[in-house]
Amino acid sequence: MAKILIVDDSPTELHVLTQMLKGAGHEVVAAEDGEEGILKAKEEMPALILMDVVMPGLNGFQATRKLSRDDATGHIPVIMVTTKDQDTDREWGMRQGAKDYLVKPVDGKTLLSKVSELLG
Repeated sequence: MAKILIVDDSPTELHVLTQMLKGAGHEVVAAEDGEEGILKAKEEMPALILMDVVMPGLNGFQATRKLSRDDATGHIPVIMVTTKDQDTDREWGMRQGAKDYLVKPVDGKTLLSKVSELLG
C-alpha cells in the first residue's frame, strides 16, 4: 500500500491515525510539527500527507502552503486533519493547497475513503 506522512503534535492523535492507516495496510511516517513535516516530506516522499493545523512553530496552514508550492513536494496531496471546524478554516486550508479537510475526531471509514480517493 502507500506511504503516508502524519504531521501532528498530539501523541494520541498520531497513535489513532497510525492505527487506522496501518490497519488498512499503509506504511506510516510521523512528524510532530510543521518544520519536521516539511523535512520528512522531502526525505520520505510519501504518497499522501495528513496535516494537523494547530501545532507549535510552523502551523499546518503554513506547512501545507510551503509543501504545495515547492516543486519537490507540490504533487503530494495533503488532507488537513484538525479540530478547526469553521467554514473559513476549511476554505483557508484548501487555499493553501490542501486537497481535502477533515475535522477531528476523524471517523475511520471517512478517513480511509478520502485516502483511497486521493491515492487513486
